[in-house]
Amino acid sequence: MSLFARDGAKDGRGRPAELFRTAEDLQDAVAHFGFPGRNAVVMTMGALHEGHATLIRAARERVGAKGFVAVTVFVNPLQFGAGEDLDRYPRTLEADLELAFAAGASAVFAPSVDEVYPGGEPQVRITAGPMGERLEGASRPGHFDGMLTVVAKLLHLTAPDLAFFGQKDAQQLALIRRMVRDLNFPVEIVGVETVRETDGLALSSRNRYLSSGERRTALSLSRALFAARERLAAQEALRARAASLPGAQGRAENRAEALSRIGEARAAADAHAVAQAAEGGCADAVRAAARSVLDEAAKSEPPLTLDYLALVDPADFTEVAGDHDGEAILAVAARVGSTRLIDNIPLTFGATK
Repeated sequence: MSLFARDGAKDGRGRPAELFRTAEDLQDAVAHFGFPGRNAVVMTMGALHEGHATLIRAARERVGAKGFVAVTVFVNPLQFGAGEDLDRYPRTLEADLELAFAAGASAVFAPSVDEVYPGGEPQVRITAGPMGERLEGASRPGHFDGMLTVVAKLLHLTAPDLAFFGQKDAQQLALIRRMVRDLNFPVEIVGVETVRETDGLALSSRNRYLSSGERRTALSLSRALFAARERLAAQEALRARAASLPGAQGRAENRAEALSRIGEARAAADAHAVAQAAEGGCADAVRAAARSVLDEAAKSEPPLTLDYLALVDPADFTEVAGDHDGEAILAVAARVGSTRLIDNIPLTFGATK
């Protein structure tokens, strides 16, 4: 059935963990060893790292020892646009097998291009729609159409009950959830929090391309996001304190007066932030905090070249207004040297209400 069984590697029920090259063999394994309601998939393009291991462990924990966790390793040619080097993408299957099995995978499915796309590239594909044309979609035209097409194919080929994806690719995750909902796929999509290295850099297979100097500059992505999160916390604290003071209810002028009576040095030094807090809207201040860090990084050597910084609604990835309340995602993409990196964090506005 399998082409490979790593010596000593076991899955959650003590069975040999195996590599499969064809969907038929994988489906036979799921039929034999799967458990209804507890079959999971983690989709990857290989070059696995601790972020992928976290996804696999999350899947294993969710389905338990009786469950079946398949990890797909497939470098999807449909996701590579003009100027993106498909041949340059790292392929490290032996190391991927070691990591996947150690993290709790029951099987690794590493099909050929012909296995996934028999007869050549598909003529009928899934279109990501308007959300797929924003941010990453604008920078990489057609990328999300290719991504959704292969995810749909792999969902059919692996037939899971649950599929696990990382929050680091937030727009991808949102589009997959939308596709599953709109097209009635019988699968639960589970998002897993971004995994970071000790210095804050989001784990990515692309990090290996960074020189030591480029890596120092690249850290500005996570620093910008964390600065924005701290600014939001400060703004929310101002709002909470203003609301608790006498005279804080009612007109905006009264709320502003209440803020001014706080008498804090931080508030006094930043009248703009105080005014925004008084009105209950601080999205612009959050954006500004992140951009300040990125602007400094643009002066570094080597410099950071910003692609986009966006504070968006998780539902459709449109920019939120300055007075936004509720959930949002702060997303950033930039190049350092020849390497393009992305990162994001979820934020909640109005949490102190």
